[in-house]
Amino acid sequence: MSAGMTVLSVTTSKVEEVVDITPLIREVLSSLREGGDGAVLLYCPHTTAGLFVNEGADPDVAADLADALGRLVPRDGTYRHAEGNASAHIRSVLTGSSLAIPVTGGRMALGTWQRVFFAEYDGPRKRQVYVQFLAANPGA
Repeated sequence: MSAGMTVLSVTTSKVEEVVDITPLIREVLSSLREGGDGAVLLYCPHTTAGLFVNEGADPDVAADLADALGRLVPRDGTYRHAEGNASAHIRSVLTGSSLAIPVTGGRMALGTWQRVFFAEYDGPRKRQVYVQFLAANPGA
């Protein structure tokens, strides 16, 4: 498998939105020459969005997470950042901007209910997620 980077495009339609990007990542992994072992690295180059892994079987989980972040970091809080999106920056820090997921046999080693999510906190926007596969035994 190649260690090249793929750039995924994620378009959001709401101010706050959670998008399941698991199928997009699986597509990237399946497009590589052959299945292998290693890790897939995901990186979100935006300061008002994030990435996380959580349950994807029940959409209420993602909604509950968004609601909880809204209570922890309200959009209308008292912030110094003049652009009006300080809560989006703070939420991004809480979810993080990168993930490393083990890959075995060319497939992400996610738990039964786990999915990979892109979290938009300052949309709607067209965003990017960088995806890179790192082989466990490069050149072997």
